[in-house]
Amino acid sequence: MRHKQEKDQTHEIPRALIQDNPWQRLRQFTAARIALGRVGHSQTTQAVLAFGLAHAQARDAVHLPLARAEIEQALHHAGFATVAAHSAAPDRQHYLRRPDLGRQLDDDSRARLAQARPAKAPDVVFVIADGLSALAAQRHGVPLLLAVRERLPGWVIGPVVTAEQARVALGDEAGFLLGARQVVMLIGERPGLSSPDSLGIYLTHDPRPGRSDAQRNCISNVRPEGLSYLQAAGKLAFLLRGALALGHSGVDLKDDSDHAVLSTGAR
Repeated sequence: MRHKQEKDQTHEIPRALIQDNPWQRLRQFTAARIALGRVGHSQTTQAVLAFGLAHAQARDAVHLPLARAEIEQALHHAGFATVAAHSAAPDRQHYLRRPDLGRQLDDDSRARLAQARPAKAPDVVFVIADGLSALAAQRHGVPLLLAVRERLPGWVIGPVVTAEQARVALGDEAGFLLGARQVVMLIGERPGLSSPDSLGIYLTHDPRPGRSDAQRNCISNVRPEGLSYLQAAGKLAFLLRGALALGHSGVDLKDDSDHAVLSTGAR
């Protein structure tokens, strides 16, 4: 018994070597890697393992295929029509190495979208795309879309496009082929080490191939740990109406939704 106790004590880290970070209490407010503490001159084992896990989750998010069937089933259950699309990038390897291919539709998708064009021009078309995190599109695309629809009474919403191997600009061509007045891209953002499932929103008024990033508006970090569905939906509805009134989206269209809410509440 004495031998066992001595053996255990040799593996015990003296408390004096463990330095807690005084910022520890701030970690409840952020997922950022702050206040990790240290053991001697090194990070704690827990911090090293957590970093490795986050890195693996980010890599997995980039390569995870889009669960299109599940997304379309949820959309149909919610009353949306859908149409499938694929970029000109034939697989993930080409998608990651050739961003230009991810910005354009393949020939089959062009024909499919042209055939699905509604008789009445939609006020807006939504595209749910994998981007660099299919996980984000799968988790947040449909719940966000439902929250936005509630804020657009009377709007004609076209078929929802589910797009694979897609970049942001692919939405411009999809919206153009469907005759939409505006297109909204719901796309997985590049994973971070604390956010492998962050969804980005990109709005383009009068979509057509050749639109630049300056002609879009972006809302980022949509997820429960970031910008909530309700907050993002409110901002997007505000921008959609603003773009319609202004006649274009982009750098001239400012997100003053927070100010508008405060002003309305003050009356």
